[in-house]
Amino acid sequence: MPTTVTVRVNFEAAHRLHNPDQSAEWNRETYGKCNNPHGHGHNYVLEVTVEGPVDPTIGYLIDMKILKDILRYRIIDEVDHRFLNIEVPWLEGVIPSAENLARAFFDRVAGRLPEGVVLSRVTVHETERNSASYWAG
Repeated sequence: MPTTVTVRVNFEAAHRLHNPDQSAEWNRETYGKCNNPHGHGHNYVLEVTVEGPVDPTIGYLIDMKILKDILRYRIIDEVDHRFLNIEVPWLEGVIPSAENLARAFFDRVAGRLPEGVVLSRVTVHETERNSASYWAG
């Protein structure tokens, strides 16, 4: 049975929930104040879980600092203090809900981990009480 390791990192960003394929009225009714054209911000927490066997030589699955460095390089450095709809090219065309961010972040990290370490789950905490997770089924 594999072991899991979970790390958490933080970032601050603004976003606007808006579907350009729908009318302004539909967007206002669907997203309410989250459709503000100027955006609104969150203090996000990104939680990433990886799994795999513990290396008996070193005693762990992955050095947590290495995992955090991967997250910082692949995600945090590009989204921290940004307006996600406008300033992050790889989110272009994505409605930046917590659900869509979890999937986009999963895709940014998958395949970038050391050999034997598998990305298991990505959770985006938009607030202390609201989060969304994505994992490969």
